[in-house]
Amino acid sequence: MKIDTEIRRVTGPGVNLFLELGFPAEEATRLQAASRQQINDTRRLKEQLMSALAEWITQHHLKQAEAAKIMRVSRPRVSDVVNKKTEKFTIDALVEMLSRVGKPVRLAIG
Repeated sequence: MKIDTEIRRVTGPGVNLFLELGFPAEEATRLQAASRQQINDTRRLKEQLMSALAEWITQHHLKQAEAAKIMRVSRPRVSDVVNKKTEKFTIDALVEMLSRVGKPVRLAIG
C-alpha cells in the first residue's frame, strides 16, 4: 500500500488561510483577525511569564546554570526564557518553572 505524500498546494506567507479554505471573504477576514488577536494575546502572556522568571534570576543574582538546576530545565532553556523566545515554550511550561521558583501564577480574566 502506497501512502500519498504529494504536496498539491502551498499557501504563501501573508495570504488569508481562511479564504484559501473556502470561507466567504467577510467571514475569512473576521476569522483571520480573531486568530491574529489570539496569537498576540498568547505571546504577550508568555512574555509576562518570562519577564517574571528573568526578574527572579536577576534578583537572586543567579547564573543561568544555577537557575536551570532550580527550575529543572537545561541552561539553554533558561537562556531562551531570558531572551523571550516565546515560540519555544508553552504557557504550561512557563507556569511550571515559576512554580518551581516559588512564584505561583494567578489568572485574572477580564
